Amino acid sequence: MNDRKTEEQKNRIKLEYDLDEPPQKVWRAISIPEFRDNWLPTDALADPEATSVVPGEEVRYRMRDSTPPFLESTVTFRIVPNAAGGTSLRIIHELADASFAPTTTAATNDNSPPFILAA
Repeated sequence: MNDRKTEEQKNRIKLEYDLDEPPQKVWRAISIPEFRDNWLPTDALADPEATSVVPGEEVRYRMRDSTPPFLESTVTFRIVPNAAGGTSLRIIHELADASFAPTTTAATNDNSPPFILAA
């Protein structure tokens, strides 16, 4: 397995991996609950059922944090065969409610009171 690229944007993280396993095996690991539970437990999901499925290509799940403020996000798994006979796996994790996303980052030692943004 090779970690090819990580791209982080506001409210989104994209990861790409090249796996040695064939696409059919990777598809089973990401789409069949009994296999998926080995690396993505059902209790990490807001709903154990996929929100969308393109058989053999893409599956999307809703996730929910287990601690406050209980943010929800979606994680999408996309697979395509690669030139080496394995699989390219793209994982896209997006925050569902952008209103909770941090807009600025302040230093923890700036000694100024936090501001609340009003509309």
